[in-house]
Amino acid sequence: MMLQKAHKLSEYEPIVGQQVIDDLHTLADNINQKSVLHVNSTKSGGGVAEILFRLVPLMNELGLNASWEIIKGDQLFFEATKTFHNALQTGMKIAKPQNFEEFERKTTENLRDLRIDADTVFIHDPQPAGMIAQRKQGSDQRWIWRCHIDVSNPASDVWTFLAKYINKFDASIFSAPQFGRNDLQIPQFLVPPSIDPLADKNRELPQTYIDRVLSKYALNAEKPLITQISRFDYAKDPIGVIEAFKLVSKHIECELVLGGSLADDDPEGLEVHSKVLKAAEGRKDIHILLIPPFSDLEINALQRASTIILQKSVKEGFGLTVAEALWKSKPVIAGATGGIPLQIKNGLSGYLVHTVEGAAYRMHYLLRNPDVAARLGRYGRENVRENFLITRQLMDYLLVMVSLRRKELAPILASSGLPKKSDRVQ
Repeated sequence: MMLQKAHKLSEYEPIVGQQVIDDLHTLADNINQKSVLHVNSTKSGGGVAEILFRLVPLMNELGLNASWEIIKGDQLFFEATKTFHNALQTGMKIAKPQNFEEFERKTTENLRDLRIDADTVFIHDPQPAGMIAQRKQGSDQRWIWRCHIDVSNPASDVWTFLAKYINKFDASIFSAPQFGRNDLQIPQFLVPPSIDPLADKNRELPQTYIDRVLSKYALNAEKPLITQISRFDYAKDPIGVIEAFKLVSKHIECELVLGGSLADDDPEGLEVHSKVLKAAEGRKDIHILLIPPFSDLEINALQRASTIILQKSVKEGFGLTVAEALWKSKPVIAGATGGIPLQIKNGLSGYLVHTVEGAAYRMHYLLRNPDVAARLGRYGRENVRENFLITRQLMDYLLVMVSLRRKELAPILASSGLPKKSDRVQ
């Protein structure tokens, strides 16, 4: 598939330092098997696709002959995988027999239509997990299952079904330590996701462009702006965001933006969007924006114009929008779930909340105390620079690849100077 033009590694040097760039080249030179393939289920509408758009070209620059493919799906398949997604994150036994049948049906079709012959294969999330059946007996390939969602307390029927595929991989990668599984028979690594500081969604913008975006969406630049950017998904709790905003707006005049896109592999998106519109009905200070995929500059502008950014998730694999907001030195209030606490140290780089009332309290406090908001933003940006930029994730992936090719180098992952970033999950 077509890839967006990426920046050169040398362009990251002013941000991360020359030593990081040199280390990336050294690691890549130690990988003898050079071809790498990433496989997922959608080219847009989520953090996985965003990362791959930036990561694959950087791998190519390092001489790894990297590519990216997407499995094919239809409505029944994506309804099944969305059910799996919800069952894995909530622990609820909601999957039906036909969901498992649809997964196997479409997996069989994809095995026929998509040929995988790369030296190292990254399979992202449950949707393409069945592609492991294409691995040849005795092959020198390395297959890695990269899980981006919270599987710490999954529904047993779905997990048991998927584990029969996952245990055929050479290794698995999770985004947060609590997602690791003691019932997997393969090595497990911890690699949090990342953002690209040079991407359109994160680079600096002129104020004139930000003003144009505010005008386009009829937003009042004179009022404090509270924003949540995410897919329209129950796990992001958009209704809870509206309820919290309504509590705050009784005391402080401000505006709310709930903006996001619809993912190709998420059939619930339209349903959630409809319920969000109903919850915001009659409120001129609440703006529900259905933003098309690849509107990265507009999202960037909305985040930069915001006084506070929310990510009030009740379940979350990682939450890239948190890192995006922190990189822009914005105070962030987010749900204490999944990989979000890796990014936010409560009271230092933002606030973690569990309830609507808690979110409203923190919003009210930050609107009344802009000096505190500014301090949180400064600390948050530095935390992202040190831990959650794409060069760090690229390095971690290279470390995993080297480890799987050279077993004697596996201890590198525990002593690389990257504590808790790329480590075996015990």
